[in-house]
Amino acid sequence: IFFRKTYSKDILLLLISFLFPPGQTDGDSVNQTEGQVTLSEEAFLTINCTYSATGSPTLFWYVQYLGEGPQLLLKALRDKEKGSSKGFEATLDKTSRSFHLKKGSVQLSDSAVYYCALRDTVIGTHKLRVERGPGC
Repeated sequence: IFFRKTYSKDILLLLISFLFPPGQTDGDSVNQTEGQVTLSEEAFLTINCTYSATGSPTLFWYVQYLGEGPQLLLKALRDKEKGSSKGFEATLDKTSRSFHLKKGSVQLSDSAVYYCALRDTVIGTHKLRVERGPGC
């Protein structure tokens, strides 16, 4: 998620990436909201994450701020377990196979790329391109 100021008001430019961690077996996969979303500062955020996995998976959300490596944001191991950090939260729902990331009021300081992952491995190269909006 990347936020920037455009015109006279704060606009939050959200960049959301896919993550399919290496080492997946038996059809394990993660499907994350893709594309770009624009929100105003203090808006409610939901980034969807669904998964397919054998066994009893652990789900993670990582955050990667510009110029830094990925950092663990939160995780959950058990069904209905809620992970929370920095105002973000996600509840692991093994029935719907989901682990959606939510925050009630996003801020400019939340600018980053967010990754949903199965297991504890995040590997990959992700390029970010942020373009100036009209009037910048």
